[in-house]
Amino acid sequence: MIAIFFKGMALGAGLIIAIGSQNAFVLRQGLVRRHHIAVASLCTLIDIILIGIGGLGVGELISTNQWLANGATIFGALFVFVYGILAARRALSGESMSEATLSNNSSTLKGALLTALGFSLLNPHVYLDTVILLGTLSGQHQWPDRAWFLGGAATASIIWFYSLAFAATKLTPLFKTPTTWKVLDISIAIIMFWIAVSLLLERFY
Repeated sequence: MIAIFFKGMALGAGLIIAIGSQNAFVLRQGLVRRHHIAVASLCTLIDIILIGIGGLGVGELISTNQWLANGATIFGALFVFVYGILAARRALSGESMSEATLSNNSSTLKGALLTALGFSLLNPHVYLDTVILLGTLSGQHQWPDRAWFLGGAATASIIWFYSLAFAATKLTPLFKTPTTWKVLDISIAIIMFWIAVSLLLERFY
């Protein structure tokens, strides 16, 4: 059982740690030390729920529903693209400093949680990784071994998001200059644009 747990943990970590819009947002909230624990907690909770849903076999249903998959891809790509535009705008307009960051929607707890919710639920990759992929892999095991596998994947999510949030706060001294913030926001914008385009290309081409 322990081996199955660590197998689920390793596979979950491999999927979750990949740089993406959700991770970039957790990182940025940690850097400005604004609701980063709440954001990390929400991302973790959503991952655990989706992993559990996948373990119950729902992933197969989603993957075979073309309308649902296409709609999720379009909305997800649009959401990520808009956030990329906002990041690029901050960088190009000189509003990338932490003081300016406090004026955007993610400066309030409600705004930060809603944005994190959007990155978590409007990104088709989240469903592909947690519900479909991990759900399918967990199906190779019978209960209770499947529960150990899913528990390992959930543990990887818990460790990753909280580690990312806490580690980001330690990097705050490096982001005391506008130039550093501009570099970060430009990098985030590029990542967001790349994710938006890749989502559409993977789904429709």
